[in-house]
Amino acid sequence: MKSQYFSTFLSFCNTCSLISTLQTGSCGCSALHLCHCWLTLKALSLLLEKTDQNMEKNHTFLYFAYGSNLLKERLQLKNPSAAVYCVARLKNYRLVFGNHKGLASDRWHGGVATIEHSPGNEVWGVVWRMNISDLQSLDSQENVTLGTYSPVELLVKTKGQELNCRTYIMNSCVYAPPSPQYLQVIVMGAEQNGLPKDYQEKLRAVKTNMYEGPLPMMNELERARGRVRETTDSRSDPW
Repeated sequence: MKSQYFSTFLSFCNTCSLISTLQTGSCGCSALHLCHCWLTLKALSLLLEKTDQNMEKNHTFLYFAYGSNLLKERLQLKNPSAAVYCVARLKNYRLVFGNHKGLASDRWHGGVATIEHSPGNEVWGVVWRMNISDLQSLDSQENVTLGTYSPVELLVKTKGQELNCRTYIMNSCVYAPPSPQYLQVIVMGAEQNGLPKDYQEKLRAVKTNMYEGPLPMMNELERARGRVRETTDSRSDPW
């Protein structure tokens, strides 16, 4: 694409050599013509930069996470492209826990997070930028095809601006307390990404179902976090 814009510039400027002009400052052209050439090159450079940004935007999407996907290692288990974009809040919604049609989660053995409209309340979360190639995997994690969650587009606020993000809302939610392990993952994600302290305390205060049995997902997450720690240690230790 760069060669295309450069060719466009050369076809525009037939009376001088751009390279020799920039290197020597002289090609026999008038100062006005040289200025025109430089402005044209600058405009083409800005156009190329804008095109690259649009290409990146068209191949990615923003996802607002408020539950277990607050934790990077959890989200990246099946969605490796996920990268933190920012922390944001969703106004006039509240965080609740429950199960689709009252069917308990086999993965978490308790209620799982969803959001519901609630004037005056707010939900804090993390906005992730993800490759469009991970969209199907994310929908699968949220059991969209089974009707458990529905994807929606909502506006979240961060640092004076609004972002249109994809998120998920549970269908036919029957309230149920989460397992301690599930809540722990959410709290770890909130700590990891620096959500407001008062919101973190609110999360810690959520009542759980006191489940003490095994959860394979927790073992998987611990292995993932262990790999991250090993990678970090190897980078910090040159020996």
